[in-house]
Amino acid sequence: MASVTKDTIIIDVLRLDEGTAPFFFEIGMHCLGCPSASGETIEEACAVHGVDADELVEKLNDYLKDK
Repeated sequence: MASVTKDTIIIDVLRLDEGTAPFFFEIGMHCLGCPSASGETIEEACAVHGVDADELVEKLNDYLKDK
């Protein structure tokens, strides 16, 4: 089972499973392909978008546990 933390880089999450993209779209992160966005950690992206990183990590890991 793959899992992520707040320190996981966005592009690494997407490489684990492209189906995680909608979770980032939900927080307003629509530029997943741009170099700065894909190089950010989950925590950094959440800080920019005013989202609780722990909540996003939990959602992502819930999704990934079934993969």
